[in-house]
Amino acid sequence: MTDQSQAVVWKKQNLRELPKFRDGTSYLYLEHSTLEQDGRSIRAFHPEGMVTIPCASLGVLLLGPGTSMSHSAMKALSDTGCSVLWVGEQGVRLYASGVGESRKSDRLMRQARLWASPRSRERIVRQMYTMRFPEGLPENLTLQQIRGREGARVRDLYARYSKAHGVKWEERKYNRGNWDAASPINKAISSGTACLYGLAHAAILSCGYSPALGFVHTGKQLSFVYDVADLYKMEVVMPVAFQEAARGGEEIDRRVRLALRDHMKQLRLLERMANDLLTLLDDRHATDPEDDDVGELWDPEGNVQGGINHDRDDP
Repeated sequence: MTDQSQAVVWKKQNLRELPKFRDGTSYLYLEHSTLEQDGRSIRAFHPEGMVTIPCASLGVLLLGPGTSMSHSAMKALSDTGCSVLWVGEQGVRLYASGVGESRKSDRLMRQARLWASPRSRERIVRQMYTMRFPEGLPENLTLQQIRGREGARVRDLYARYSKAHGVKWEERKYNRGNWDAASPINKAISSGTACLYGLAHAAILSCGYSPALGFVHTGKQLSFVYDVADLYKMEVVMPVAFQEAARGGEEIDRRVRLALRDHMKQLRLLERMANDLLTLLDDRHATDPEDDDVGELWDPEGNVQGGINHDRDDP
């Protein structure tokens, strides 16, 4: 980069001026690249060339092996609300993530309250399962019966995609330590699912929720990521995975990522994720705070204004 581009002073923008997460480009996967700030964008330098990335319209950036990023480039992405995720080779594992664009904890606290109450948690679990069935589910089913129906639905869809694309399906199986030993269809599903996890993670962070407080899944730092991704996995990932496995050839993981990006754009998946998250947790009409809103101070008699001197409050 030139001295002039390095001297650019980045100003934190008002959140209301930035594109909402659901309005942005789906995602971008990079590996073996060096990222540097360039004005209000970042530039990715790769052995095959250079590409300019508009930060404000990007929802999530997936960084694979061999990537490095300058401090100013990371700051540029953070200030525009782009979630950055560090993933493993072939994109089959999520190692770390940056913060989302939310600046307030209201939604996180509501998620925690809903998660901690057995009654509200079961209600949301039932909603999340019902969303997977276009015809809906009877209200009198137990959770065990619902899980059984979900298992049957998934099995039938695997069989349907297998028949439609002429790809033999046996079981979902792969070894992270021996990626090359996996069948082409399992490689395709793993690569596509990793991208879906990245998008779900970014949507959760951008909306102000915790990826750890899952309702269906539990006990993992990404439990809620798995919850959200499962809402769309069979509809979004599987058609692309079976399609690319049927084509054969090399670089199936790369082809899946590219085809999946177009498929997600056509389905308006980012917008759906954001809207579904807010609907599930009863937060559709919440408004984003101003960037300089410092929040409130907790008090058992009701929260009080923050960011001011309370010296006169002492009688």
